[in-house]
Amino acid sequence: MGKDYYKILGIQKGTAEDEIKKAYRKLALKYHPDKNKSPDAEERFKEIAEAYDVLSDPKKREIYDQFGEEGLKGGGGGGGPNGTNFQYTFHGDPHAVFAEFFGGRNPFDIFFGQRNGDDEMEIDEDPLSSFSGFGMPGMPGMPGMGGMPGFQRPRTATKKQDPPVTHELKVSLEEIFSGCTKKMKIRHKRLNPDRQTMRQEDTILTIDIKKGWKEGTKITFPKQGDETANNIPADIIFVLKDKPHPVFKRSGSDIIYVAKITLREALCGCTLSIPTLEKKTHTMVLKDVIQPGSQRRISGGGMPLPKQPDHRGDLVIEFQVHFPENLSIATREKMKELLPL
Repeated sequence: MGKDYYKILGIQKGTAEDEIKKAYRKLALKYHPDKNKSPDAEERFKEIAEAYDVLSDPKKREIYDQFGEEGLKGGGGGGGPNGTNFQYTFHGDPHAVFAEFFGGRNPFDIFFGQRNGDDEMEIDEDPLSSFSGFGMPGMPGMPGMGGMPGFQRPRTATKKQDPPVTHELKVSLEEIFSGCTKKMKIRHKRLNPDRQTMRQEDTILTIDIKKGWKEGTKITFPKQGDETANNIPADIIFVLKDKPHPVFKRSGSDIIYVAKITLREALCGCTLSIPTLEKKTHTMVLKDVIQPGSQRRISGGGMPLPKQPDHRGDLVIEFQVHFPENLSIATREKMKELLPL
């Protein structure tokens, strides 16, 4: 069983976006490691961040609601469990989610930063909401601190996410045929805990390439670009690209093999040994006249289908007929006699 993000945030499936934000804000403040010193606070804080990261994003939430955590993280391409090119990986930094949610400011500094020696205080409710509707005795008409002249809530600039960073991921036809795992090492900037200074960090991104994935399939790693105090990191996107093959090329789920034959073989017939991606050979006996550019098919000899990897496309044999560059007069005369008009 995968993680139940709704249960982690203490909400029901179908909960509105505003309620999701309220649930995250309350739990994030309660379990933030700076204030909560219980042994499991750090892990709970991370679980809460991941749950919010998924449920606050309509696309991630839709895939999670249909396929669960395994489908959300299990992959993309047409052959992935969620039937899309989308693959989710939590970036692993709950403090980044927390900072993004509060606009880069620390709510503890605003309301509790001057309370020396109060680090052990337990936070059951959202401190931000406790000031709404807060009456000031003897000051009618001022329902809260926001009504006091000169007092305003801190304003922060809205962060925007950097444009996606796209890389080609070259794979061989054999790798697509069998499926494989690629590990890509990236180096990106990450904010330090002070949320101001930065460090260089190496991260290994694991890409599970499914059988039959088509060229152009996109694998997305959310927010793995450079992080600064003023941005939301870009998504890193890998786009599948076929490596040139010395023998085959592919068209969709079909594999194309060009068979070169002589004019005599095209007219009189021959027997060919056709190679396959499985390192086997298929014997093909030709008895009919072969036209240049004509094709024959071997059913099921191609790539696995992305959505049905137990089924395969065809191996297409395309004939290239080699004509002689010149003929002797005697040969021409014989051919005139033998060949029909």
